[in-house]
Amino acid sequence: MEEAFSVITSKANPRTVSLRDAAGPLFRRKMWLLSIFTTTAALILAAGFLIPRPYESQMTILVGRDRLDPVVSTEATTQVPPDGAQAVTVEEINSEAELLLSQDLLKKVVAATRLDRISSPLDWLSPARSATEKIEAATRRLAKDLKIKNATNSDLITVSYKSPDPGLAHSVLSNLGNFYVEKQVEVHRPPGSFQFFAEEADEYKHALERAEANLDTFYETYKVSAPEEVRTDLALQLATLTGTMYSARQSAAADEQRIETDEDQIKAVPQRAVSQRATAPADRLLEDLGTSLVAAQTRRTQLLMKYDPAYPLVEEADQEVGQIRATIAEAERKQYVTETTDVDPEYESLREDIAKTRADLAAQRAGAKAAGNNIADMREQMVDLNRRALEQDDLEREVKADENDYLLYVSKREQERTTDALDKARIANVTIAVPPSIPALPLYSSPMVILVAILAGLFFSFTAVYLIDYFDSSFHSPAQVEESLGIPFVVAVPKKTA
Repeated sequence: MEEAFSVITSKANPRTVSLRDAAGPLFRRKMWLLSIFTTTAALILAAGFLIPRPYESQMTILVGRDRLDPVVSTEATTQVPPDGAQAVTVEEINSEAELLLSQDLLKKVVAATRLDRISSPLDWLSPARSATEKIEAATRRLAKDLKIKNATNSDLITVSYKSPDPGLAHSVLSNLGNFYVEKQVEVHRPPGSFQFFAEEADEYKHALERAEANLDTFYETYKVSAPEEVRTDLALQLATLTGTMYSARQSAAADEQRIETDEDQIKAVPQRAVSQRATAPADRLLEDLGTSLVAAQTRRTQLLMKYDPAYPLVEEADQEVGQIRATIAEAERKQYVTETTDVDPEYESLREDIAKTRADLAAQRAGAKAAGNNIADMREQMVDLNRRALEQDDLEREVKADENDYLLYVSKREQERTTDALDKARIANVTIAVPPSIPALPLYSSPMVILVAILAGLFFSFTAVYLIDYFDSSFHSPAQVEESLGIPFVVAVPKKTA
């Protein structure tokens, strides 16, 4: 028997499914089809017309880099103009989208629109919830209901919100946009920077005034405004004076050598030279000697008249007479030369040169000594000027540094003042390009509800009918009997209902 069945099934041709076979379950189960279709459509129509239809409000935010906030730093910063700014990246757009869903921002929107007072299914499950819990639940619902989309290759963020109340949908997005701009300004710029830079600018202004007062006191104390220039002039004078001192010393050495040479020369030169010479006999001397001889002989004669020739006075007179006679004899043999002398010119020239050189030597020594004293004084002055110049440089550097810091913080303060003005004007890098509006029409219309009900009824009824027919184990046609049992049939009698 099993072999015959296998032969029959192997020889049977595969049966193709016709349109009649496909539509057979729909005709066999018309009541099921009609009831499921009617029930599904009725439920959808009831839900579409009885449940308040939602209204959707939309808002479009443009993300850009039109505003460049100054960097909060003590260093000078250069802002890049908007024309040179790079395009907004996807990460930045995603960050702005996440900022829209921040909890503190959504809580502000909930508080402003009173979303926590709108009843929800959770109120029936836990009616004793606190106000904080209601606000938290409303915030979570708002985060789920907000739809945030970013178009591809676009700087636009589209935010939509659905609500049965069109005014509420508009109010939620309007408040969200306002709070979002404030949040964006608050997040991208730290508060209190203007006050900080203003205080620093005042402090450095006072420091600059103190530094300038110290510099003025320095000028008044030392009575010099440019020690560096005075030191330069004094250095030139010192160089000149040093050259003069060395020149004086050299000249003094030369004068000493000249004096020594002149003194050696003057030793070999007579002081006077004969200018006239006259030769004559000693007549006057002989005459005087003759007179003296007569007087001596007369005195001897007078002594002889009184005394003996051996008397000492007589002998003394004889000696005197002999000496006079010897002198007369000597004078008669000699010739007397009369010479006239004058100062020697060479000796006088050397003497005058020595005197003049000694005077010059004294002057050169005095000049060298005075120059040395002046050089020592100038060097002390230069050392003092060096200290003053260093002190002045320190004071000027302090003034310059305080001035630079003051100007820097004044510039920073004005930048922060401008930023504060932009904050007050709510000018940020995000702009509400398309503000939300109160929707006039619901999200879907009545014809759409009817069409959805019909399509849904058809889909669920067809699906249910085919599923019921698929799980039904009874035979519905002779072909099913032949396919399932492999037994040929002679006649088929359709079932008739009473």
